[in-house]
Amino acid sequence: MTTRRTVLVTAHTGRKAAVDSARLVISRLVEAGVAVRVLSAEAEAVACAGAHTVPAGLAAVQDAEMMIVLGGDGSLLRAAELARPAGVPLLGVNLGHVGFLAEAEVEDLASAVDCVVEGRYDVEERMTVEVTARLNGQLLADTWALNEATVEKRERMLEVVAEIDGRPLSRWGCDGVICATPTGSTAYAFSAGGPVVWPEVEALLLVPISAHALFARPLVVSPRSALALEIQPQTAGAVLWCDGRRRFDLPAGARVEVRRGELPVRLARLHGVEDTGAPFTDRLVAKFDLPVQGWRGRMRP
Repeated sequence: MTTRRTVLVTAHTGRKAAVDSARLVISRLVEAGVAVRVLSAEAEAVACAGAHTVPAGLAAVQDAEMMIVLGGDGSLLRAAELARPAGVPLLGVNLGHVGFLAEAEVEDLASAVDCVVEGRYDVEERMTVEVTARLNGQLLADTWALNEATVEKRERMLEVVAEIDGRPLSRWGCDGVICATPTGSTAYAFSAGGPVVWPEVEALLLVPISAHALFARPLVVSPRSALALEIQPQTAGAVLWCDGRRRFDLPAGARVEVRRGELPVRLARLHGVEDTGAPFTDRLVAKFDLPVQGWRGRMRP
């Protein structure tokens, strides 16, 4: 007996374009014989015939082939919270601004759905980080991030000592410190002056934010390294943010540890759609409108 293919479709319901796009995706998938699920919190806004409403939770992606996300990178980060534990790949359709995590643009939506229906896609894995915070042995936070974990000042300047692989690196008076993945190198870490790291590179980034120190350069370390940040006693506390979504208050004296996560986030990469499946270099050029006039390419004999 053949199991019917199932796709979960989620959208940023605060954007009309996302809702309209979700209806188009659902109708095309249903016409192709694919079972479609929508989250109960979004069902009324989407209101598309043929979709099955499910509550948010792991059951929503159980046995699903894919999760299609219509919105910006924020929407995809939210969807990753559902998809990651189940190992379900995400296909992002960008309706935001830069949209580095998205695979397709809204103008390519119909072609993107055709790729899904015809199975013309690959799945790549993006590394994540596991994040814990403790105070005198007491667990304050146990979470994860796809882009970055950031320790930020709460009121006054943050005093923090950074540690790599169990050895102290430096003490900074700063606005915060970002511990990022290569995927997150084009997000908050990029804005703070960190390097752009190609997604297939396995590494961790440590990027101080507005540090008052002579040595406060962004660092790229081994993916096997353990990063730690110790909030100094004289600091008026701090805040831990993971992907800008999960927030934890950190008292003075807290210690945050960041390591490579055991579970990756899986992203679908399409075949045969313009501007999708392109090399990361092409994505950088397109997203940031980089000047490449005058390039002639490799000279052939």
